[in-house]
Amino acid sequence: MTVRERHVRTRLLPPLGGDAPGLLLAALGVAAALAVHQAVPAVPKLTAAVVLGIGAAHLPGLRPVVRGVARPGLSTAGKRLMRIGIVLLGLKLSLGDVLGLGWATVAMVLTVVAATFAGTWWLGRRLGLPGDQPLLVATGYSICGASAIGAVSQAAGSDEEDAAASVALVTLCGTLAIAVLPLLQHPLGLGEAEFGRWVGASVHDVGQVVATAQTGGAGALREAVLVKLMRVMLLAPLVAGVVVTVRRSRAGRGEGDGKAARPPIVPLFVAGFLAMIVLRTTGVLPDRALTLAADAQELLLAAALFGLGSAVHLPTLLRTGGRIALLGLASWVMIAGVSYAGVLITT
Repeated sequence: MTVRERHVRTRLLPPLGGDAPGLLLAALGVAAALAVHQAVPAVPKLTAAVVLGIGAAHLPGLRPVVRGVARPGLSTAGKRLMRIGIVLLGLKLSLGDVLGLGWATVAMVLTVVAATFAGTWWLGRRLGLPGDQPLLVATGYSICGASAIGAVSQAAGSDEEDAAASVALVTLCGTLAIAVLPLLQHPLGLGEAEFGRWVGASVHDVGQVVATAQTGGAGALREAVLVKLMRVMLLAPLVAGVVVTVRRSRAGRGEGDGKAARPPIVPLFVAGFLAMIVLRTTGVLPDRALTLAADAQELLLAAALFGLGSAVHLPTLLRTGGRIALLGLASWVMIAGVSYAGVLITT
């Protein structure tokens, strides 16, 4: 091939660079996660995506690609695609559905979220976990798993490794809940509706909630999803609170003089999330549009979680493994216990 021919070919087929390799790898990861879910329906797509991302980061053949040419695109997936997915998540929420649960259930969910968040954050700091890990683990356990961690980590400007380690821990415990909680339904004396509310109030990711609650029947699944989505609604005020805290912290360190150093109290993607809730509440969107949005949201979050999973570095995670595992276990017991007590009081 002559120099001129190579030049023409390069203009027609530019080399793959920038975000393209990482986004392509994330797309392949999503396809693999869908295949895993198809083969084993009990494994949620988002859980499979995180695990596959972690695996890709440590496979000898893929590791250099993940840490090298694919890293920019995988980081983009973990940030930008996560934001779009969170916006679309708002279309799963309706103010009418949540208020239909009754004020007693609303109060129960608020108590569960507040107690889990505060207790986990406090314990994480006492255990000396590095960076923003206490904040991110507390967020993931109390609100909606990996999606909440992605939202808060971006609002707080957290380190990517802190977010990845937190996602890995929350995903592990949420996956264990799929197997453990159904075994406890009858020993704890929970009927179909009570079991659903307990699952919705205590399990982290929406997909994990569905996988766990469906073992209790259709009524349990409905109650679980409604309670879970009510927890998801608390994502917006939590992110706003984190941003206010970050502003004050920066001001205390003398970093808040310029406007560039002051993140908006309500980030754009959170405003979009709230707008989608309002849009869903109006009832103007047809069922077909909501179904397509739900499918797109799941694919986007799967790609984002594959990207976050690929940032997990197991040797680094193992250095704090005992402490972060203790935090995860304690937080899991805490949210399950508080949720169980709340369900008994409100039914």
